[in-house]
Amino acid sequence: MAVPRSATFFVDGDKQRGILQDFKREKQQLSETYDKNKPLCFSAGTFQRTHPGKAKPGHRDADVTLGTDMVLGVADGVSQIEDYGIDASLLPKELMQAVEELAAEQLTRSAMPEVLHPRHRQDAEYRGPIPLLREAFEQTSSLGSTTVVLAMLDNSTKIHGKLHPMVAVITVGDCELMLMRRSADHSGRFVPSFYTEMQRIDGHAQTPLQLARVDDRIDPDFHEDLTIEVIERGSAVHCVSAYEGDILVMGSDGVFDNLFLDEIVDLCNVYLPPQTGPYRPIPPATLNKVSKALIDASHAKTEPDKSGVLCEAPIGKGGKMDDTSVVVAEVIAWSNEHTEAWLTKRGSWMPQPFGVCRCGSQDSESVYSSEDDVGRES
Repeated sequence: MAVPRSATFFVDGDKQRGILQDFKREKQQLSETYDKNKPLCFSAGTFQRTHPGKAKPGHRDADVTLGTDMVLGVADGVSQIEDYGIDASLLPKELMQAVEELAAEQLTRSAMPEVLHPRHRQDAEYRGPIPLLREAFEQTSSLGSTTVVLAMLDNSTKIHGKLHPMVAVITVGDCELMLMRRSADHSGRFVPSFYTEMQRIDGHAQTPLQLARVDDRIDPDFHEDLTIEVIERGSAVHCVSAYEGDILVMGSDGVFDNLFLDEIVDLCNVYLPPQTGPYRPIPPATLNKVSKALIDASHAKTEPDKSGVLCEAPIGKGGKMDDTSVVVAEVIAWSNEHTEAWLTKRGSWMPQPFGVCRCGSQDSESVYSSEDDVGRES
């Protein structure tokens, strides 16, 4: 039998506040080369499933995935909150909905420099992932606690006066993200180009850094200002050069605790072999298949193999029984069809120039799904 491992625990405010500086990261991974002066966006597939070992009457899967043109996300609600009569899925759902709306308002403009909504307001400008996540949290009202990882496509960056799209990544807790790129050698296989690290207090798998809003039932000393402090002082922010054909894999800890990075890369290479002839975007249905395959492989780690031996996993033999969610996305060119869809949805627009890179803090320069066993095109 698989070794049982506990679910994520709620971490009280005082414990989180004391270690925020240990987790704070702001890094940029820039490449001087670029292919064409064109904006990019995401094409995403998502999948999530409650682990059979956790499924029981009344169990709520608190994982939420987001896969839209401009933003990808995974939020993993802390299930221990259920012990206090709070629906653990409400806060991550509400947070991802707010992120989706803000990203649509702020980031889509950078893909269409020739157009801007006439009701444009300065407070609707994209100022980086930290301000966006903070504003999204401030728009929520549900009680709960969640970890989160977001990836935003920012087309406004310029390097040496030339457009240079970037993926801005922000993480709080132990959801993770990996970006892969085709190898320059003759194989054409995907190889890792960038990946995040888990933020776990004292290294314990059950106590990740988290965004929370709780009442006296859980933490009498809690104040919402702490969560704003977690976002601004404890989040890890990375900005990575984005290129057409890049693949992003992001998921809850239930995936990255059970699968080694090379196993994720190998699975992607099985389903996404090198193309022959001109580059063609990967069909969304294929991205959904990759997402499902990663979930299947994650759950398989918790069962003995044919010889009865428990499989090795990053968290230890037998992995961890956990609800799992994955987003697999490809970076593709923003097309006329994307523009037409937004013009139809948003109404009339007017010109706006490109801005500057805002991947870090506010002052720096340089579709959502939450149902069990869901595979959805984005």
